Amino acid sequence: MSPTTASKSKKKKVVEGLNRPSHLLDNLTDPAAQQQLKHYEEGMRLFQQQKFHKAKAEFERALVGPSRELADRARVHLRICVQRIERPPVATPRTADDHYHHGVAMMNLGHWDEARDHLERALKLAPKADYVIYALAALDCLTGEADAALEKLKRAIELRPENRYHARNDEDFAFLQEDPRFTELLYPEREVLA
Repeated sequence: MSPTTASKSKKKKVVEGLNRPSHLLDNLTDPAAQQQLKHYEEGMRLFQQQKFHKAKAEFERALVGPSRELADRARVHLRICVQRIERPPVATPRTADDHYHHGVAMMNLGHWDEARDHLERALKLAPKADYVIYALAALDCLTGEADAALEKLKRAIELRPENRYHARNDEDFAFLQEDPRFTELLYPEREVLA
C-alpha cells in the first residue's frame, strides 16, 4: 500500500467514524474549513438534542467558511430550526374548558376515542357543565350509541333547557331523528297537545 493510499484509507476511516461525507474533509488543512466544520457538527449535535436555539446559532456560524456545500447543509438545518422555534408548543389541557375544547376539536376530526377521553376528563372536573354533557351526548350519537346519547341529552336539557333547541338543529343528532324518544325529548309540547 502506497503512502497516498494509506492516507486516503486512514482519512476514510476517520470520516466513517465521524459520520461525515469525505468531500467535506477536502479542505481540512484550512483553519477556516476546520472552524466551519466544527460549527456544523456542533449544530447537528444540538439539533439532534432538539436544542434548536443553540443549534441555530451554530448553523449561522457554519454559513461562513470556504465550503459551499457545508454552508448549504447548514442553511437547510437552519431553516428547520427556525420553523421549530416559531412553532408554538402544544398546550396540555388542564381545565374542564381546555378538555372540552380539545374534545370537540377531536370530534370534528373524527377521532372518537380521544374526543371521549377529553370530554370525560372535562366532566370529572365540572360534573354539572351542561355543555360537556351535551357534547358527550353528541359523541354518543355520532358513534351509534343511541341510548347513552338520549340519556346524556336528557341530562343536558335538565341542566339547561336551551339545549333542547340546540339539539333540534344539531346535525350531530341526525342518527336519532327518527327515534320517537328523541322527538319526545325535544318536543315535549307535542305530548301536552296530544
